[in-house]
Amino acid sequence: MKIGITGATGQLGRLVVSKLKDKVATDKIVALVRTPQKAEGLGVEVREADYTKPETLHKALQGIDILLLISSSEVGQRATQHKNVLGAAKQANVKHIVYTSLLHADTSTLSLADEHLATERMLKETGIAHTILRNGWYTENYTGAIQGALTGGAFIGSAGDGRISSASREDYADAAVAVLTDEEHKGKVYELAGDEAYTLSDLAAEISRQYGQDIPYKNLPEADYATALAGFGLPEGLAGAIAGWDVAASKGALFDESRQLSKLIGRPTTPMAKTVAAALQATIN
Repeated sequence: MKIGITGATGQLGRLVVSKLKDKVATDKIVALVRTPQKAEGLGVEVREADYTKPETLHKALQGIDILLLISSSEVGQRATQHKNVLGAAKQANVKHIVYTSLLHADTSTLSLADEHLATERMLKETGIAHTILRNGWYTENYTGAIQGALTGGAFIGSAGDGRISSASREDYADAAVAVLTDEEHKGKVYELAGDEAYTLSDLAAEISRQYGQDIPYKNLPEADYATALAGFGLPEGLAGAIAGWDVAASKGALFDESRQLSKLIGRPTTPMAKTVAAALQATIN
């Protein structure tokens, strides 16, 4: 029974491979990556699998029984790229596909939702047994901005008082491993989010507490936040998208209190404060 992990050199993919090695024999794990050279050190079989090159996918998926399809990082290209993977999986007779989707993809107001929902539909149309992991926000999406906040003296955003039920990337990796190693999850859709919700003001307060200096949260209008992000060097389109996601968060798009993630991984999700501590340590060091 071979398990294939797409995007295995990405931040989530590497964690999944590492954790999976603790559960199954390494010769049962296949890292499916765009650039094999980047997969050195994973300690498992590596195969070239480029979402944009169907010929690599058809070859890479041969003999794979269970496939974790980690969604592409190329927003706007995801549906097409995922279609390529699903087509190759069907041809290769993959038995079970696990897909990392978006929290409440069927009702979400996030601009990201459309491509995830399209992929979910295509997945159902393949007729292959599948599990959908609707991942909420990674806490690291926000703690990655700590360096800039310390430099600028404020944590900025457009999420207002919206409550964010994020979890650590490690929590979501544990969820993927749990599903990949237990057949009882076939046919299920999981809404995955952190146990405890917080606002960006709460996040800024926690950063301030741990850093020992007041770093207030400054809420900006969507256009101003997008302009600020572009000023930090982000492409204009991405800056606008991130600001839009924050506005959606202000209206509850990143909130969930079902605690399906902690039930799935058998432990509480990682507290926001712990992820902040790790980010501060990396920043200061």
